[in-house]
Amino acid sequence: MPTFLKFQLRRPARRLRPLLCATLAVVAPIAWAADIALLSGGAVEPGLKPVIASFESATGHRVRITFNPAPQIAVRIDAGEPWDVVIAPTAVLDRFATAARIGPERVAVGRVGVGIAVRSDAPLPEIGDADSLRRSLVAADSVVFNRASTGILVEGVLRRLDIASQVDAKAMRPADGAAVMEQLLRGRGREIGFGAITEILLFRDRGIRYVGPLPPALQTFTVYAAALPASGSRGEAARQLLDHLRQPATRAMLADAGVDPAP
Repeated sequence: MPTFLKFQLRRPARRLRPLLCATLAVVAPIAWAADIALLSGGAVEPGLKPVIASFESATGHRVRITFNPAPQIAVRIDAGEPWDVVIAPTAVLDRFATAARIGPERVAVGRVGVGIAVRSDAPLPEIGDADSLRRSLVAADSVVFNRASTGILVEGVLRRLDIASQVDAKAMRPADGAAVMEQLLRGRGREIGFGAITEILLFRDRGIRYVGPLPPALQTFTVYAAALPASGSRGEAARQLLDHLRQPATRAMLADAGVDPAP
C-alpha cells in the first residue's frame, strides 16, 4: 500500500482513539452493573437505606431490598428463595452456616437495643430502673411487642422481672416492629409497646412517643451481620456490598440512625 494511503488511514484511527476510550469508560460500569437481592431484618432499615443509596451511586449496581422479621428471613432461606446478601441477627446466620447454606464471610453491621414507646397522648410510664418498669407493666392495660427478634428479647426481660404470666394475659403480639407501632397508634388507655429503638424513632412524627431504652440492667441488643450464600450468581457484586458495609462512612450512617457499632 502506498505510504500516503497508510498515513490517511492511521490519522482517523488516532482521532477516534480518545472517543473510543471515553465511550468504554461510560459503557463499562453499565455492562457490569448487577441487580443484588438483599434480605434484611427490619430493625436496621433506617440506617441501611442511606447506605444502600450511597452504594448504588458509587457502583451502578441496583439493590433490591426485602425487609422481614428474622423468623420470616429464616423461612425464605429454608424455602430456597434466591438471594445474594442477607443481613440478619447473628443467631439466624449461625443456624444456616451450620447447615452450609451461608458462606463463611461475615461483616458486622451493628446492634440495635430495645426501646419503650407509647402513644403521644398516653400516660408516660416510669421506666428508669427495673422496679419502675415492673410496676408500669403490671399497671398497663395492655403490652405490645412483636414475635420477631425484639419480642424474644422482651420475653426474657419479662421473665427476669418475674411478671411474664401477668403480662402474657394482656399482651398483643404483632408479627413485626412496624405492626407494633401501628397497634399502639390504634390503641387506647395505658398501653406500653416495646420495639427496636430504630423502628420506634421512625414513628415519632406519626403519634408515637419514644419513652426511652430499657434500663441498663435489663437492656439487651440484637446484633446484625451481613453474609453471602454458600454459592451465589452475583458473588462479585455482593462482595462489593460487603466491602461497602465495612467503610467508616457507612458505619457513621448506621450509627446516625441508631444502629450502634457491634462489639
